[in-house]
Amino acid sequence: MVKPFARFLIVLALVAGPFAAVHAEDPPDVRARNAVRVLKEIMEAPDKGIPTDLLRDAHAIAVIPDMVKAGLVFGGRRGEGLISVKGADGTWSNPSFVTLTGGSIGFQAGISSTDVILVFRTQRGVDSIVNGKFTLGADASAAAGPVGRTATAATDSQMKAEIYSYSRSRGLFAGVALDGSALRIDYDANTAIYGSGVTPRRIFEGGVKDVPTPIVDFRDRLEEYTQR
Repeated sequence: MVKPFARFLIVLALVAGPFAAVHAEDPPDVRARNAVRVLKEIMEAPDKGIPTDLLRDAHAIAVIPDMVKAGLVFGGRRGEGLISVKGADGTWSNPSFVTLTGGSIGFQAGISSTDVILVFRTQRGVDSIVNGKFTLGADASAAAGPVGRTATAATDSQMKAEIYSYSRSRGLFAGVALDGSALRIDYDANTAIYGSGVTPRRIFEGGVKDVPTPIVDFRDRLEEYTQR
């Protein structure tokens, strides 16, 4: 007879196997280009994007392209992307690389890929990610964001959230609840782009130079889309 802990390890291996096989990390410059693609495609969707007033007033925006969700009873999700913060002068910073991970328990099977965008509505969430990590719903309140050209459709519970979260899967774009997911600074990717010892705060405050074009393009796209 297989003991309970052994059964757990078998299930965990079944989940982790396909998850790891599908989700090998992309190089940082590829992640940046994918993030730019996601921003462009979502912002060009007529009347079904993120409300422009939310983007204009955002303190930070994170884009995680192709976040993979895999499960077989026990589930997990992981994605890599970028986050930029808005400075006191209203301009967007160079981005830091981040990862978004989470898990779930329940009947589920299969693997899917989803684009995720997080819109930070307060400075508190920004301060948390500068320190390296925070959990949606615990360290910062989060809610599925309203969709459309204005935020007037937001509910009372949404308006209290510090972070709005969105997802796009199979062409469908909508707000999504991501409570329990952990957003972390990806120090390895930052080192690959900006050099050793560069902190997220230094990146956000403009203390880096010779930034590759795909990384700058992400910042420039945010400038373009949030000025509309």
